[in-house]
Amino acid sequence: MIALLSSCRKGDYEIPQGVEVITDKGGGTGTVTWKNSKSYLLSGLIFVNDGQVLTIEPGTVIRAQTGQGSAASALIVARGGKIYAEGTAENPIIFTVEGDDLQGSVPLETKGLWGGLIILGNAKLNLSSHESHIEGIPLTEPRGIYGGFDDNDNSGVLRYVSVRHGGTNIGEGNEINGLTLAGVGDGTVVDYVEVVSNADDGIEFFGGTVNCRHMVVAFCDDDAIDFDLGFRGYGQFWLAIQSPSSGDKLIEAGGGIDPVTGLPYSNPYIFNATLIGRDMSADMKVMEFFSNAAGTLANSVIIRQSEGVFIEYVQDSDDSYRQFERGNLRIANNIFNQVNDNTPAGIFHVYASAGVDVTFQNETFRNSFISAGNRIADPGIEVTANYCKPVPGGDVYGSLEPVPDVWFEETNFKGAFYLFNWASGWTLISQAGFLKD
Repeated sequence: MIALLSSCRKGDYEIPQGVEVITDKGGGTGTVTWKNSKSYLLSGLIFVNDGQVLTIEPGTVIRAQTGQGSAASALIVARGGKIYAEGTAENPIIFTVEGDDLQGSVPLETKGLWGGLIILGNAKLNLSSHESHIEGIPLTEPRGIYGGFDDNDNSGVLRYVSVRHGGTNIGEGNEINGLTLAGVGDGTVVDYVEVVSNADDGIEFFGGTVNCRHMVVAFCDDDAIDFDLGFRGYGQFWLAIQSPSSGDKLIEAGGGIDPVTGLPYSNPYIFNATLIGRDMSADMKVMEFFSNAAGTLANSVIIRQSEGVFIEYVQDSDDSYRQFERGNLRIANNIFNQVNDNTPAGIFHVYASAGVDVTFQNETFRNSFISAGNRIADPGIEVTANYCKPVPGGDVYGSLEPVPDVWFEETNFKGAFYLFNWASGWTLISQAGFLKD
């Protein structure tokens, strides 16, 4: 349901004349096009219901009312709904908070002002129930269910989309991710998407098979990228940047929950990532695999993080360490610099519960650092507290991990960038002057 307001006041914020305030009393958005000639304001949790299609024109700005708990605002594409948000580099689609004039009225690292963008699909999870209720949405909301049996499910298109200042808390420490992709299938297109300054994870994948290219995640309070519940998608050209003052892992790689041994195991392939940490001042990991998670991180550049890559050993036949032994977990042909003490032993770790000796496992994992083509070198990426130049000035060539599928672009370099900055112009971190060419 759309209400057209001439002018009104919501809390301390006066809604400008002519803004279309979007509310949802159960009917969802309907099949509708949001136009770039109009201004939109989300009021509460707004769903694209099963069977509905939301189309958003290039250059459209969607703002959301602030609020915590039951007053939180977010856009949720329900199972069976579709979103076609196809911006361009010149006219990206922007999701932000009410009152943002897009000229700096909301400081770059401001977080937690509204919810985020949530897409729920029909692809497989590794839960025994085969479906779940998405976090961040009240359990009383039946449209919050995701998961199914269709790995080729199509939830639409996100292209040149920027999601800013989200992550509101709906209660008991339950924040909304900037972009949530839950049970989303590989018929969905996600390309050139930015999540900046979110109070929880930047992007979280809950199962599914969705493939994502040209992703930018910056200045989030929790993990930059998180996956679990059997996520098996592909990723290429990902940039993750943490603030010096906040952020946890660059990538959290979880597996099963109910049960931990549930199939399919998480096993994504992530190629050509550039992961930039908080520097050595905070005790944070590059990446952690646990709960039987597998996966591949290859042909990537990882810099400025105090702790390295961790894999869990729980003396189980399918734990993440066994996934490494079987070749299902690979950290290969990457460049590391300024990570821990800049040695293989400082970068690769196996961990276990107290009293479990993992000396042999640690030695085996660390010996794979060189044999898998990883090296320690300066890629020539400039990073300070005030700016980042992500295009490398150093040697990012050398041996490369073969791509596993024709979906991937063949490259001759490591990291997300080479010769030009594809995140320039359309992202907030570029517009604010932090990301430089």
